[in-house]
Parts: sequence; structure tokens; C-alpha cells
Amino acid sequence: MADPAFTLSQVFSRAVSAYNAGKLVEAERLCQAIIDNECDLADALHLLAIVQSSLGKKHTALASYDRLLKLRPDYAEALSDRGNTLHELKRFEEALASYDRALKQRPDYAEALFNRGDTLHELKRFEEALASYDRLLKQRPDYAEALFNRGVTLRAMKRFEEALASYEGLLKLRPDYAEALFNRGNTLHELKRFEEALASYDRALKLRPDYAEALFNRGTSLHELKRFEEALASYDRFLKLRPDYAEALSNRGNSLHELKRFEEALASYERALKLRPDYAEALTNRGNSLHELNRFEEALASYDRALNLQPHYAEALTNRGATLRAMKRFEEALASYDGALKLRPDYAEAHLNEALCRLLIADFDRGWEKYEWRWGTEQFRMSERDFVQPLWTGRDNVQGKTILLHAEQGFGDAIQFCRYVPLVAERGAGVILEVHRPLRELMTTLTGAARIVSRGDPLPDFDMHCPLLSLPLAFGTRLETIPSTTLYLRASPQALVNWDARLASRKHRARIGLAWSGNPGHLKDHNRSIRLSSLVSLLDINATFVSLQQDVRPEDATVLGNQSDLLHFGNELETFADTAALISTLDLVISVDTSVAHLAGALAKPVWVMLPFIADWRWLLDREDSPWYPTVRLFRQDETRAWDSVIARVRTALHDFLRCP
Repeated sequence: MADPAFTLSQVFSRAVSAYNAGKLVEAERLCQAIIDNECDLADALHLLAIVQSSLGKKHTALASYDRLLKLRPDYAEALSDRGNTLHELKRFEEALASYDRALKQRPDYAEALFNRGDTLHELKRFEEALASYDRLLKQRPDYAEALFNRGVTLRAMKRFEEALASYEGLLKLRPDYAEALFNRGNTLHELKRFEEALASYDRALKLRPDYAEALFNRGTSLHELKRFEEALASYDRFLKLRPDYAEALSNRGNSLHELKRFEEALASYERALKLRPDYAEALTNRGNSLHELNRFEEALASYDRALNLQPHYAEALTNRGATLRAMKRFEEALASYDGALKLRPDYAEAHLNEALCRLLIADFDRGWEKYEWRWGTEQFRMSERDFVQPLWTGRDNVQGKTILLHAEQGFGDAIQFCRYVPLVAERGAGVILEVHRPLRELMTTLTGAARIVSRGDPLPDFDMHCPLLSLPLAFGTRLETIPSTTLYLRASPQALVNWDARLASRKHRARIGLAWSGNPGHLKDHNRSIRLSSLVSLLDINATFVSLQQDVRPEDATVLGNQSDLLHFGNELETFADTAALISTLDLVISVDTSVAHLAGALAKPVWVMLPFIADWRWLLDREDSPWYPTVRLFRQDETRAWDSVIARVRTALHDFLRCP
């Protein structure tokens, strides 16, 4: 509010003193007395209007302003303050007109320019709001609040770099401006500069440890950085200040979900939904945790509740499809994905989920094509290669060309799909194969590659490229045309001799390799890995058991240390070439769905793979064999989705295997 001039009578001075002391009722009474006596009417009316507005009597204040402006139409301060009252009443167009009238009288009126910018922002006339702030800052470059609001407007316009510059300029003037540090953090978050956003929130919290909004958004940045434990702690600090904030409870559930603490995540979503039963995002996230807990009917019901609230919620439709897929209701799953894609035709996650469903049911024609959408998903976006050379899709003639075939996902994926390398070479291409370093030595035994390079090493010149998992599409692979010839990888003869010498004689005891866990960072690791303690019942069988694990998880290390009948070589398996040589000395490999299973299959060793009820798409449905690996036998969970029955069947089959001559 503009300050009235202190040039009135003694009564008016007393009114001003009362106003300044917060004695608004007394100030109002004194102003009214002046007006009733028709003394110094304009200034008294101005102060009266200010007091009335401060008392919440907005409409009465407007009447006082209008009475004043009939007497003094050119009273710039009153026009500006009238605009403030109209702004508070959300009568933004009228407020804007009042500020413009004030600025006709005083074009350099800083407060009117500032409040005019705020009003234009509320009207979403952002360009005009920005012009108003810039006009003000030309005459008052150190006007901190204008720099702040200018940043807010630029952020609303998605001009994040400029917004950031505005906050930076403000913080040079006032380094202790907590709100500016908070908004700077929000802008950095929008720019996906999460570490810097986090630092900005932390600076704000040093100034104001109870700054709830900063704690909340700090948790969001930590979540994006995949620092889920810290995100959880930030949300918990926030919830001590605001225990009834549904969004924080939902976000807290998201962090717990990422930590695979699904029961706790579910409880957090339930708390959010008690506060906001119509919170569609929390219902969808609740469905995700119920899915991971194998409570599929409840998950489905949660998604359906979300969709009743938001029928156009593409994410809920996609996640609903994943649950239907887990329930083997494939047609319904595909219909759910189709519904999501009608809403968002470019929704990569829905396309990828559809691809995984189609590949699982052996619809390769549409599955491989849809699988190319993986590059648009959060999971794969960062691993897409930005080559200037064109992507080979199988259509172009590669005769005489050099093509780079590159691994893109896990070790097992590279082992499975490197089988296409000889087929590309047969078309007359010179093949460069790029794989992760631990695979490089092993891949030198593969035919067809003119050169093998490790990921991260300089690449030789090439004409075109293709990711390994795009090769089935390039070759139009169908179920009956899968290139299933094994063995296509081999162990070094000398390494094989060395490992053979280290193991007990095969004369009286078969050699059996075990692999019970894969990459702990894998999205589905909790479904596909087994604790070593679950396999101990196999170890009393008369055989030489060999661990094929390089890394052993802490919960398995104690069990392993107590099993003298299980040979473990750990770090001696430096590369996959070492593991290949060790596997080549064995009679049988028993593995969960991990790279060891693929390696044993590529080496044409008998391999039994223990799979969850709904396995990865490459193992297809309800079959005990694999068209990818002739030597594979599959042991699947039954409807209980527990490992006990799988291990019992493996034990029975192992007795039969050892009785065979």
C-alpha cells in the first residue's frame, strides 16, 4: 500500500498513529470523524479506505476509494491502493484498470508497476506481466520483489533459464532470501539439474529449518536422483510439520515403493487416501504396490477406482494392463494399453508394455515393432545412442558396408542376441561388435565380427548401426525362424583345462553349477532372484556343486560360508570368459533368469532355468523348453507364485538326471 502523506490535522495524525500501531478500529473511527466534519476529506478518505481494507471490509473500502476519486480523480496513490483491494477480491481486470489509471498520473510509480505485474500474472497475461516488471526494474534494478516475481512469471512461461537468471540476480542482492532459494530450486528441478536444485533447497532450509515446501520439493529432487532413503527422510521431516498433506504421503509411498518396501508404501498411500479419497494418483500408485505384492485383484480395483475419477488417466490404464498381464488376462491387458494409446498416441511406456505382452504371447510380428518404442521410456531413454550414422532396420543393403552392432541392456541380453552377428556378416557387412568390457573376451569366440570393442573405448569408422535387441525386427524374426543354433560361444581350451583340473573328478560325481541371484538393480530382481538358503535342500544330493556367482549378497554370504559342499570362486571369475570356461567343465547348470542361464544356453550346456509365474517375455508362456536355447529346460512357479514347488521339482528332476547313464 502507498503511504499517505503526514500533513493532516492532529486528529488525522492520531488516526495515522493508530493505523501504524495496528489499532485499526480506532483509526477507522478517527478517519470517519474527520470525514463527518468535512475536514481534509481526501487524505482522510484515503486512510479510511486503507483501514477498511485491512479490516477485511473490502467492498466498503472500494466505496471509500470511489468517493475519494470523485473528489480527486488524479490521486495516484489511491488509484494504486484501490487496485490492491480489487486484486484481493480477485477482480483482476478492474484492478489492472485502476493501476493503469495510477500510472497515467505517475508513469514511474514503482509500486503500481509491481502490483500491475502481479495482476497480469494472475490473468495469465505473462508477456505483459514480464514487461511490467522489466519496466520497473529499469528504474529500480534493486527491487528484490520484482526480480522474484519476474522469475515466477518466466517459470510459468517455461523460460526456465531466464527465470533462473532472475533468481540469481535477486540472490546477489539478498543471499538470505529463502523464498528465492526455494523458487530457484524449483526452476533447477524443472531443468533436471537435480543436484543443484537440492543444494538450493538446502540453503533455504538453513535459513528456515521449518520451511515445509522446501522439504517437500527437496524430497522430490532426491527421488529423481534415486536417493530414495534420503527422499523418504525429507518427506518424513515435512510430515512432522504437516501430517495431513496427502501429496507428501503419496510421494513418500513412491520412495518406499522404489526401495521395494511395498507394504510400507501401501500404508502410506492408504493414509493419503483417507485424507483425499478422490486422489487418483495415490490410487494408481497404491495399485502399483499391490501389484508388486501379488495382490492383483486389489491392484486392479485400485486402478479402476482411479479411472472412475479420471477416465483419461493414461498411466493408470497402462499399469492396469500390466496387472492384467500378470493375471494372464492378455486380451484385456492389450485392450487397456490400447485405451491408454487412444488418449496418448505417443505414450512410450504404453507402447513398450504392449510390446512385452505381445512378445510374451509370441506375437512377434507386432511385438518387435512395438519394442522400438523403448527408447522413449524413462527406463531406456538415457541409454539410446546418438550416432550421426543411420539406424539399420534390415531394409538397406549392407553389402560392403561397415555396421556397428552394440549392446544396450544387460549382459544376458547381449549374450542372447549376439547370435545375430553371423547373420549380419552373411549379408556381406563388416561387423563391429561393441559390448560391455566383461563380455569382450568371450565375444572373440563368436563368428562374424570383424572387430570387438568394449563399451566406452573409441569406435572405428562405421556406416550404420543397430542395437542388438533391434536385430530380431531387422530380420523379421518369428517363433519358427528364431536362430537357435548353439553353440555359438565357446570357452578358451586352455582355460577349460585349467578349471577342469581344479574340480573334483567327474568319475563318481556329476558337476552341477548354481546361480541363484542376478543384478540387484534389475527392476524385477525381487521376482527372479532366490536366496541361497532356499537351495540348500539340493546340496545333500551326491554331486559336486559349484557356485557360478561372482558377487554374493550379504544375506547369502553367511549361508555360503557354512556350505562346504558348494565350491565358490568369487572374484576369480573376472570376466564372462572365465565363467564360460568353468561352465564348460560342468554337466548341468541350474540358474534363475540371469546372464548365467543365457551363457550356459549359448555354450549348449544343459541348463535348468527357474522362473517366476509370469516370466520375462523371452521365455514365453507355459512351456518347459525354449526356442532360443535347445538345451534349456524351464521350471516355472505355479499359481502360488512361490519358489518352494519349483525347487521341489528341480530336486526330483535332479535325482532323475543323476540316475541317467
